[in-house]
Amino acid sequence: MEPWRISTTGLSIALRVTPRGGRDGIDGIEQLSDGRSVLKLRVRAIADGGEANRAVRALLAKALGVPKARVSLLSGAASRLKQVAIAGDPARLAQALRELAPVKSTDEGN
Repeated sequence: MEPWRISTTGLSIALRVTPRGGRDGIDGIEQLSDGRSVLKLRVRAIADGGEANRAVRALLAKALGVPKARVSLLSGAASRLKQVAIAGDPARLAQALRELAPVKSTDEGN
């Protein structure tokens, strides 16, 4: 299950962010204990004064090739679990995410 939803104006993505993660990067897709899928990100910025949220917006914008102004935080400003919206061509954005973070199977040898 992909952690993003397609709309007419772009995508909405569920994230799990690790601030002070040592590097800025996308670590793939993870399934939470409640069954939800999230896109795992890590950023070098600390979670203070919105620095990590700004770093998340910049990372996603760069990775997807869109201006930072097209990435907006929908919820989770003070949480590791966030929802962001990215404005743009939904099919292109979804394909770019699939290439950046392929879905990892949770099946072990089955």
